[in-house]
Amino acid sequence: MSQDAIEAQGLAAGYGGREVLQDVALTLKAGEILCLIGHNGAGKSTLLRVLFGLHRPSAGSIRIFGQTPGTYTPAALGAVGVALVPEGRGVFPDLTVEEIFGLALWSAGVAKAEQRERIEEVLEVLPRIKEFRTRRAGTLSGGQQQMVSIGRALLTRPKVLLLDEPSIGLAPKLFQDLIRPIAALRETRGMSILLVEQNVREAFAVSDRVLVMRSGAFIYEGTPADLDDHAKLMELF
Repeated sequence: MSQDAIEAQGLAAGYGGREVLQDVALTLKAGEILCLIGHNGAGKSTLLRVLFGLHRPSAGSIRIFGQTPGTYTPAALGAVGVALVPEGRGVFPDLTVEEIFGLALWSAGVAKAEQRERIEEVLEVLPRIKEFRTRRAGTLSGGQQQMVSIGRALLTRPKVLLLDEPSIGLAPKLFQDLIRPIAALRETRGMSILLVEQNVREAFAVSDRVLVMRSGAFIYEGTPADLDDHAKLMELF
């Protein structure tokens, strides 16, 4: 697709009268991996929630592949190919992985005849899920739960994947094993990825472009190579 995956202009949002985002403009190009970094409380998660229709902005506009959705809700966003993996995983602890996947496929309206194919696609990307697919999510490690959360999002064959702090609670090597096959989907499926992440080393290794957010606004845009200098990176936090 020639249009940008996401084009947001003039976004403002907050909670209880407290402004969090201020006149934010963001472009995620088709087939791009864009890394968003910044200190805690900078507004990164709020921005993802706004982009996925979980929080209504007080101002601004958002276009997905050049189109403005008729209603800006998670269901409408999912229908046009946007998926969110929220911070904190959010798996149902009493359900098995297979049940979680089944629920996600049912919620997305995927035909029964197609569901097995969708699951096999996810297991090709994240094959370790095969080892625990019959276990209840509450018995899984943090890394395993993160795989399930990402796998659940991939079941919908998204064109745009929003990832919010996927490395939280994971050892660096485990995060590396998790993020690299996800990033490879940009090559195989043309997927666009907006990655909010604090593990900058691994995030930069798979990203095309970096945005730095402070106090609800972007203060820097560049490439990962531009921020190879650790001192320069620290100046932005």
